[in-house]
Amino acid sequence: MQRHFDEQIQELLQKLVLMGRLADSMIGLALRTLMERDEAYCAEVERKEDEVDRLQVEVDDRAVKLTALQQPVGSDARFLFMASRIATELERIADQAVNICQNAHHVLQTPPLKPLVDLPIMAEVAQKMVGASIDALVKRDLALADFVLKEEEKLDAFRDQIFRELLTYMMADPATIPRALALILISRNLERVGDHATNIAEEVVYLVKGHDVRHSAAQGPKP
Repeated sequence: MQRHFDEQIQELLQKLVLMGRLADSMIGLALRTLMERDEAYCAEVERKEDEVDRLQVEVDDRAVKLTALQQPVGSDARFLFMASRIATELERIADQAVNICQNAHHVLQTPPLKPLVDLPIMAEVAQKMVGASIDALVKRDLALADFVLKEEEKLDAFRDQIFRELLTYMMADPATIPRALALILISRNLERVGDHATNIAEEVVYLVKGHDVRHSAAQGPKP
């Protein structure tokens, strides 16, 4: 019985890993839409979103059934408790990729406002955070989780920098406002991806240590 239960736990973990890979790839595709000025990538983003949504339902259903039938304790109980929460965070990351596509559509209606330098770097940081949070979950690695928590500050700094730069464009020429606002929203989408990756890392800390670090004063307030 225990062996079968362990196998089911691993199957649930693999669904979360697959969700993470899909969400990560969706962010990359959404940025390619913006950088290559090609909205064809958005169709693949939408297809993958459907798969992420399906997996979220499967994770929720399996976690509830395993909890009810097996009545686990200790780290197994914590894993099942947090599995649905992590699935929700991953589904929201996928949603942010869709949002990036939608905002990119507005950017691509007119000629480029400026060379896009910071946004692809910001996207790379966000994707690394997503990947590291999932690796931390699989390996139950607190060092990786801590890396994710610290990287969040980089995304916040990029978001603020991008806002300040684009604000100067909007003040100088009101005609740039729609494009600039769309780019600001994309930076916000990427910052939110980092927030969700951070939440997953916090769940890993909870899994390993049994200690809830969400809303910790040491991390400071989120904007």
